[in-house]
Amino acid sequence: MKRSIAVFAATMLVGTAAYAYQVTGPVLEVTDTKIVVEKDKEKWEIARDKETKGAKDIKKGDRVTVQYNMTATSIESKGGAKKDDKAPVKK
Repeated sequence: MKRSIAVFAATMLVGTAAYAYQVTGPVLEVTDTKIVVEKDKEKWEIARDKETKGAKDIKKGDRVTVQYNMTATSIESKGGAKKDDKAPVKK
């Protein structure tokens, strides 16, 4: 199963440590915009850009640890919770 993760690559510029994650494993693919790491037979695709810190000479097969954050880029509401008419009203 391929797991795709949306990420801000500039880890140091966003969020707190409470939302920081990491994945360690061999590199399956690396480009200027992403790195794919295998962990427990799953593929973790993580975005990267020119602000990403670390080794620039990473290549397929290297074992790496990637630090990343997950940040929402948009949120769409699908409607609110319905009020239960039979629930007692607190006074």
